[in-house]
Amino acid sequence: MLAACGKEPVTIPTLRLTAAEQAVCQRVTDALPSTVGGEKERKTQPAAALGGAWGDPAIIAQCGVAVPKDFSKSAACTEANGVGWFVPDSQVNDQSADVVMATAGYRPVLQVTIPARYRPNGLAAAMVELAPVVKQYTKLVRPCH
Repeated sequence: MLAACGKEPVTIPTLRLTAAEQAVCQRVTDALPSTVGGEKERKTQPAAALGGAWGDPAIIAQCGVAVPKDFSKSAACTEANGVGWFVPDSQVNDQSADVVMATAGYRPVLQVTIPARYRPNGLAAAMVELAPVVKQYTKLVRPCH
């Protein structure tokens, strides 16, 4: 990964995953774009982190997280490039809030945290720019509405 000059690496928590999830998440991580929302890729840590980071404050993507607790069969998602992204209702309308969106209908789940300063354009850009990776490497198990 390329590092933005002078910035500390972004820490991405290490998760316990099955071997199959680990393999898929590694492919997802390897395929992440070098920019998201116009922000350049940042170095992440630990070395085995399954995700990516861009900009300062960092937009952070992490593969293999749990399905969000408020995601249900009737949950609405925002679709971008054919991928449904679940954003909790509490974060949808509050433009001052950070957004934690997830591909809750896919396995493994990709979660992306977008700091409020990138709203609203960064949110849409991240959805569009990360959709090809989600479609290529993860499996749709339950479409959103």
